Amino acid sequence: MTGSVLRTTAMVVLWLVLLLFAAEFLLAVHGKYHALDGPAYARFVNRHGWLWLHFGGGAVTLVVGAFQLIARWWLRRPLLHRRLGQVYFGGMLAASAAAVGLIATTPAPLSIRIGFAATALAWLVTGFLALRAIRGGRVLQHRAWMARNYAVTLAPVLFRLMLPLATASGLQPDGALISVLLWASWMVPLVLVEGGLRIAGVPTVPALG
Repeated sequence: MTGSVLRTTAMVVLWLVLLLFAAEFLLAVHGKYHALDGPAYARFVNRHGWLWLHFGGGAVTLVVGAFQLIARWWLRRPLLHRRLGQVYFGGMLAASAAAVGLIATTPAPLSIRIGFAATALAWLVTGFLALRAIRGGRVLQHRAWMARNYAVTLAPVLFRLMLPLATASGLQPDGALISVLLWASWMVPLVLVEGGLRIAGVPTVPALG
């Protein structure tokens, strides 16, 4: 196999894994909250609207974002790519607005609220920089920022994987652990994406102007 074929194969495998994890996460969320009289749903009394807006917007970004990452496929379909990008950003804004509502009304400890707020902020900032790059005609920088943005999009998926692993190792699922995992769930994939961008030779510090 040539280096190009190996890279393409690796990207396809990675994409399939991401799509699988995203689909499993969405099914798990539906299974947890679809029962309106269930204990999980009861914790969001008077906040059901924020909850479903957050889930709905997040589901859109998880699914649409996975397909938007296939850059080579979209080269022949720029208009569709742009329209789906608008849908993606709409979902992100809706989920972020709902996150603000949920954070403002949650009885969770301050450390957990800060962790959620930091995730939302990282999501919005990377998304804004991706949008700014493409509006300035900087396609490679746009792709790099969207890769970073989708890494943050995957934060709840990774958090759901990390929490049971942490508790299985003997750690208590208290506020301190949850706060640490909230930060790690977007910082770890962001570091991995940054490393991948460096290996691929993509500019890692794009111009912001």
